[in-house]
Amino acid sequence: MKNKYFFQKYYDGISEISNFIDKKKLEKLVLSLKNLRNKKGRVFFLGVGGSAANSSHAVNDFRKLCGIECYSPVDNVSELTARINDEGWNSSFSNWLNISNLNSKDALFVFSVGGGDLEKKVSVNLIEAVKFGKKKGAKIFGVIGRKKSFVYKNGDNVILVPEINKKLRTPYTEAFQAVIWHSLVSHPLLQLNKTKW
Repeated sequence: MKNKYFFQKYYDGISEISNFIDKKKLEKLVLSLKNLRNKKGRVFFLGVGGSAANSSHAVNDFRKLCGIECYSPVDNVSELTARINDEGWNSSFSNWLNISNLNSKDALFVFSVGGGDLEKKVSVNLIEAVKFGKKKGAKIFGVIGRKKSFVYKNGDNVILVPEINKKLRTPYTEAFQAVIWHSLVSHPLLQLNKTKW
């Protein structure tokens, strides 16, 4: 991609991805989240790196706009780093979820570019969290950038951000995590409170 045409190609890619996002899966996700709220379930947002920041932001939006009880382990850096230091990275999320009494009324919502890969030992803490969630009967939702990922293969409703340019997988996936969760919290079936502006 030549420098001269970078922005044109980049923004064309955004348009292309928007057209490929599975809208039927989004509609099902809205209904699942509405049902979860009606049953007083909770959503636990999980992510690492840029996806951790997205998790924290999503917690705010789903709580404030949709009235859904939400949390993320990345919002308590003291506990998270203590768990990593004392117990290890791989169990950092699953042990946190255990103390939160994760149950069958709840859901995990995973934001991840790679979605976890056991063979390559990447995002193993997300993999262990999903395994723990399934053991507890929680639903597994997510926005992921790799179809071959652990989260995508093992989730109940995971939205795939299609790969249209391997070199831009990370920025596109992390950007679309925000686009997708904002579309969810704006949906008339979920949004209870208006945004300020």
